[in-house]
Amino acid sequence: MAGNIIYRYDGSFEGLLCCVFESYERKEIPFAVLPPDDGQTMLAPEREIAADPEKAARVAASIPKKIGPEAAGFVKRAFLTCLPGKERHILLFLRLGYRQGPQVMGMLANDTVHVLFQAVNFLDRETHLLKGFLRFSEFDGALAAEIEPKNFVLPLLAPHFCARYPEERFLIYDRNHGAALVYRPYQTAIIPADRVELPEPDEREREARALWRLYYKTVEVEGRHNPACRRSHMPMRYWSCMTEFCERKEGQKNPPRTNRSGDQNQLPFICGS
Repeated sequence: MAGNIIYRYDGSFEGLLCCVFESYERKEIPFAVLPPDDGQTMLAPEREIAADPEKAARVAASIPKKIGPEAAGFVKRAFLTCLPGKERHILLFLRLGYRQGPQVMGMLANDTVHVLFQAVNFLDRETHLLKGFLRFSEFDGALAAEIEPKNFVLPLLAPHFCARYPEERFLIYDRNHGAALVYRPYQTAIIPADRVELPEPDEREREARALWRLYYKTVEVEGRHNPACRRSHMPMRYWSCMTEFCERKEGQKNPPRTNRSGDQNQLPFICGS
């Protein structure tokens, strides 16, 4: 039933659910499911799949009903991963789940299930690490931080930091995905932000950073210095955004966005007030 057709959707989670609906309606499995910013050239015809709220709602309602609540949350997290071709993997997973029911969550020997579980585990690990590695700086009474994750972790970080700093105003900027989590007391949103230029730190913030770096250096037991162990617990790709490692000179601008993980054309998760 696999077809020589490519689905092109709008990049949103709802749009992907419409691709699942289209796959069943036409009784076909697409060769690929691509977001609008994916410039891959393939020798196959393309079909534009328009986002339809009614169709998306029908598919979304069917997942917990036929596959289980765990599968519904799993699919949403899978969509946030940096797995190449994740859209088609998710589509295949749902088709398998509709046949097998809730037991699909335990079918780790199946290639589709195994690949998605690995991707989601990586997403969960990266989210957990960033809850500890993220560093805020203060600018005019508000907090701001920058991160460079491989996965789109902002929707998963939002509940943690909003609960931890409920009375603060803060911003977390994801350089790789061009997005920012913006919070003010009891209102949260994830918005597109191709580039965020943070202001230069004032004297108080510079002193705080210097004290943090001094603390980091002085708590180390010199005789037990172990760079390899530190890298295993604190991967180097996070260091560029961490105060204890980053000693950016005054006046130096933020580095350009590397976009290693690909852009999210439309950010699918907006947190309510």
